[in-house]
Amino acid sequence: MSKKNANFAADLVAGIDPTPQASTPRRPGIGASVLAGRESRLAELATGSVVSRTHELVDPARCRMWAGHNREYALLNEERCADLIESIKAQGKQEMPAIVRRVKDDPAVDFEVICGARRHWTISWLRAHNYPDFRFLVDIRNLTDEEAFRLADLENRARDDLTDLERARDYLRALDAYYEGRQKVMAERINVTESWLSRYLDLARLPAELMAAFALPQDLRIKHVTAIKPLLKPEDRRQRVFSEATRLAEVQAERAVPMPVPDVIRALALAADPPKRSGSPKKSGKPETIVSDGGKPLLKVEAVDRKGLKLTLLPHAGGTRAEAEAALKALLDRHWA
Repeated sequence: MSKKNANFAADLVAGIDPTPQASTPRRPGIGASVLAGRESRLAELATGSVVSRTHELVDPARCRMWAGHNREYALLNEERCADLIESIKAQGKQEMPAIVRRVKDDPAVDFEVICGARRHWTISWLRAHNYPDFRFLVDIRNLTDEEAFRLADLENRARDDLTDLERARDYLRALDAYYEGRQKVMAERINVTESWLSRYLDLARLPAELMAAFALPQDLRIKHVTAIKPLLKPEDRRQRVFSEATRLAEVQAERAVPMPVPDVIRALALAADPPKRSGSPKKSGKPETIVSDGGKPLLKVEAVDRKGLKLTLLPHAGGTRAEAEAALKALLDRHWA
């Protein structure tokens, strides 16, 4: 390469416009300044202090989700991506590139998405809804599966739109896939404590028989695990919880609005340790639970004293309204002067 061409290439790498500007007078010393800037930029690239990334605008249809992606792509919809849709429409483009790697084993696609499922879904949706010119901005990397997992986890760990259950299931998959089931090694690699990781793994390991009780399992959080996990031991309690979960699944299917997660957990806990039937609440400071003939909690008598009774209705514990009304009537008949 000639010296002139070499200088031209160096100018491009350094971000300097190599086109001659004939109309601009050359100031004394400017050549030395440009040359120093060029050499400084090349030195930074050579030492690795500046990293050159390959960004491309591609057709999202030529991309697939990486099999180890930590987001459930099928759950994405217009509501979950509304903020991103509006942002890209306002900016007129995708500002933050998704991280991808090249695909060699599938002629139908060119890349697989490591980080950026929402960006991919949003661009695809916009192209199908009056914005056909939008393209998917990607940052192309060479990554192993384990590196891809750690990178995706790091990017998404602080995101509120990724549910605890999605993250938990991703951790459980990665534990065997990359760390041979060694929880301590995995915690060190992703820079978290073992106890923190354990809570996510416990959430991911909750049995399907129990998960059936929740109309929206994605609403479960790791904070709920501490209340649920003890219900599964010993075996007799476990089976009562599973039976109640099956009943709750039927109830949930008939409801227009799903039962809140705390109410579901409360019903499961009551099934695990059913209260003894109480014909007449005792006069004590301890709460007493009144149940139906079928063993479903209806009312909780918090206290009985000279002033009267303190009651809590349990409308989500499995009993019917008619049974609750009958229990209330029995209390009135017993205690009303």
